Amino acid sequence: MVYQRETRGQNFYTLDTNLQALLRRLAPDAADRWHSSLTDFGAWVAREVDEAAEHTDRHAPPVLDNYTRDGQHVNRIRHNPLWDRVAREVYEKGAIGLNYGPDPAPFVVTFAMGYLLSEADVALHCPVTMTGAVAYVLDRFAPAAVRETYLHQLTRRDGKALSGGTWATELHGGSDVGATTTIAHREDDHHRLTGLKWFTSNANGGLAVATARPEGAPEGSKGLGLYLVPTHLADGSPNPMRIRRLKSKLGTVGIPTGEIDLTATWAKEVAPPPIGFKLMMEALGFSRIHNAVGSAGLARRAFLEAASYLSHRNAFGHPVLDYPMMRDELLKMMTRLESSAALAFAAAAAFDAAHVTDLDAEDGKRAWLRMVTALAKYQSADDANILARMAIELIGGNAYTYDYVTPRLLRDAQVLTVWEGPANIQALEVLRMIGNRAPGFTAFESRVQQVLGGAPDGLGALAAPLGRAAAQCREAVDYVRRAPDQAPVHARKLMALLADTLGGVLLFEEAAADWRRGDARKALIARAYIEERLTARPDHRGIGPGSDWAHRHFEPLFQYVEIPIRPGILGSG
Repeated sequence: MVYQRETRGQNFYTLDTNLQALLRRLAPDAADRWHSSLTDFGAWVAREVDEAAEHTDRHAPPVLDNYTRDGQHVNRIRHNPLWDRVAREVYEKGAIGLNYGPDPAPFVVTFAMGYLLSEADVALHCPVTMTGAVAYVLDRFAPAAVRETYLHQLTRRDGKALSGGTWATELHGGSDVGATTTIAHREDDHHRLTGLKWFTSNANGGLAVATARPEGAPEGSKGLGLYLVPTHLADGSPNPMRIRRLKSKLGTVGIPTGEIDLTATWAKEVAPPPIGFKLMMEALGFSRIHNAVGSAGLARRAFLEAASYLSHRNAFGHPVLDYPMMRDELLKMMTRLESSAALAFAAAAAFDAAHVTDLDAEDGKRAWLRMVTALAKYQSADDANILARMAIELIGGNAYTYDYVTPRLLRDAQVLTVWEGPANIQALEVLRMIGNRAPGFTAFESRVQQVLGGAPDGLGALAAPLGRAAAQCREAVDYVRRAPDQAPVHARKLMALLADTLGGVLLFEEAAADWRRGDARKALIARAYIEERLTARPDHRGIGPGSDWAHRHFEPLFQYVEIPIRPGILGSG
């Protein structure tokens, strides 16, 4: 691989041999069949989307017009022409529509598009994520009449698609969706919603799903219904609602996030209580996978920026890449990036495999989906923030200026930790899934045992520490099951242990597949990951003889080329 000086204008898909390898392994038919679509998408995001994102972020964020010149109230959000163009084209290119129709692509393909999109603009990935979530809910769970009327409006590829929103958060509730105070009043064949939605990203998208409590329904999540809210009615007139203001945010400047007063707003029921809350959680679960692949995509761009810059810079009379400290940091970035991608796409593949249509089903596939989604969402978001910061530090002062994409990456990365539930919420999900009668940890252990049990000869040096980490996971889970009053105290630490272990196991799974082909590169990445994240170190923290093994393989690791297997390659180096 050759790192060009400028990342913009290249092709983020064809450059990414790791992503291509993941797709070939997880969905070989899909990777081949939709290769041209992904190649076209990778070129488009690296130029048009990246240019529009920079312009929008620095010069032309969305603007809310509250009133017309003659004093009439309107909910009109104006975008700049570059944003408008790419916001239309992303749906024309199939970011949603590829999953629907007579010959649908598996969702792992459009999750890969989300990964690529976040390399250029997380703000544009946000409405794509929510549009996908609304389309998924309508397709699999909505009444036939609602599905037939509205689904095509989200999945069409003719430049006229609407985009979606998921309106759950209220001022008093935050992540406590069950505290919703928005009221749904039945009126003939529809409802009228009244209440305040506090975070409505993509406020002018076209179709949103919103939680509300029908009159007379009980308190809490069991009293919530789910309703489809169009911004405009069938006759083209605005649906009654009022956008109070657009949020002033740290990042994701391009996507307008508003506070919306629903004022007897027209809505169609998607599901009554108690199903409404469950369906909103399904939508958020879908979005969490997009959050994970988007985090991995942003991490990839951060690494690409650092690698490209440093590949063309000399300092103190030598190429920067000759300096061991620079190599060490780039190796750390690669290791985190590849483990994040492995986690994120494991969740994407689990979504396709589960094919959820029964909300009450708790089979092994669904349990695995929920576990891997929570762990991937947490870990990949954390890694995206770390890599964005590392890129700035490695490039230096230039990366702190808006001549480079890195400041935007750092600001946008922070939203990935809080979108669709911050780490505490993911930790609570993990606790629910490892309870005494919950199947989540069984699914986790089954996957770990399946991977480690099929290890090829020669990878025992990696399998052993992973086996010890898995045993630590079992001990920790047994403890919180025996002492449930202590579970909340240790929830985040437990989630981190499970995520670290699973990240290593998934890298090992990739390494095993490549090892059988005679390639040791991924095994070396897995070794670096295990040493950094899983192996207990003495006080010298890896300083001493034999600790420089990765530097001996730096060039092929960095260039993403095969490393032939030879005796002792995973031993002393």
